Amino acid sequence: MKISLGRQSILLLGVNGLFVLAGALSGTFLNVYLWKSRPDYAMLGWFTISQQLALGLTFWLAGKWVKEHNKMSALRLGTALSGTFYMLVLWAGPKAVDWIWPLGILLGCALGLFWIAFNVVYFEVTDRENRDLFNGWVGLLGSMTGIIGPWFSGLIISKMVDNSGYRLIFTVSLIIYVIAVVFSFFLKKRKVSGTYRWSEPWQQLSRSGSEWRPLGLGLVAQGVREGVFAFLIALLVYVATEQEYKLGQFSLITSAVALVSYWMAGKWFKPHYRSKGMLTGAIILFVVLLPLIWKVSYGTLLIMGIGSALAMPLYMLPMIAAGFDLMGMSGENVEKRVELVVLRELCLMTGRLSGLAVFILIVMNGPSLQMLTWLIVVLGAFPLIGWIFMRKMLTQTQQ
Repeated sequence: MKISLGRQSILLLGVNGLFVLAGALSGTFLNVYLWKSRPDYAMLGWFTISQQLALGLTFWLAGKWVKEHNKMSALRLGTALSGTFYMLVLWAGPKAVDWIWPLGILLGCALGLFWIAFNVVYFEVTDRENRDLFNGWVGLLGSMTGIIGPWFSGLIISKMVDNSGYRLIFTVSLIIYVIAVVFSFFLKKRKVSGTYRWSEPWQQLSRSGSEWRPLGLGLVAQGVREGVFAFLIALLVYVATEQEYKLGQFSLITSAVALVSYWMAGKWFKPHYRSKGMLTGAIILFVVLLPLIWKVSYGTLLIMGIGSALAMPLYMLPMIAAGFDLMGMSGENVEKRVELVVLRELCLMTGRLSGLAVFILIVMNGPSLQMLTWLIVVLGAFPLIGWIFMRKMLTQTQQ
């Protein structure tokens, strides 16, 4: 039987693609922009922590609106606030570093609103049969935007004087966010049902024998790595080369590899491969970090980036699909889909904040490149820990 996606799924992919493109254009260079104003690792760590706190709390608080009212308005508001964030960065200019917490909170709220709505709608427009296909397309579009966006941004920023290139790119992102809001109006308003249960995430995790426990621990482990890697790797590429163009080139190469790997995963990766695939991906994600122990250079970072791009679909697709499969296991879980999406994000937030807390402690005591390298290697082992937590559940779902 041929597996395909419906019209609403394709529209949702389009909105997601525009949102990710806008983020790829500016988000890749946002931390570099802040770093050039104030070269301070701790400042960037606190900026990321403020985002993650706001993102997790927004998921939890906005869950009520998404479940009981109009989830499409949350998606549009999140997109609009993302545009507002870049508008404020443009207005603040180099003084944006003096407003790290309010700007981080605004960006976190924007991302939280968009992604809680996207994840719930994604669950509603896909099923167990085409979920891996949809995930593959999400990864494919993310890789395509990762190829085009940062390379284009790096080229423009390098060619223009002072910070004029940054201002242009941030303006382009603002325009794309507006277009994404327009596209979102073609998505149908989804039905709402039930009452939002504020304590459901905690009840699910505290219940004896809950299948959400191993998944929750796996998500925490994923978040430990993700919280730091999301901003530090790109910054290290810039620090090693001192060229925005090189950072754009790095993203172009790694995203091109990811495009191929996500395309292959979306086409051939099946549910019965999930456990072995996730383990293989976790091992590769760790091994490609080891060259950094000898030297942190553009070359070793590129080895890490290419290896990670190859392995990430093997690791991420089982993680994502397993969670959404649990949501669809029973009518009761389907009814609680909003709360369960919130549960996923709170687990990821816990992991991200844990990793960032360790990062802050290290850089506040006088960071060295060697210390940061060992931190990257240690955090890079956490996907293996995530697989250990989830291996039994993955084995059961593939039967």
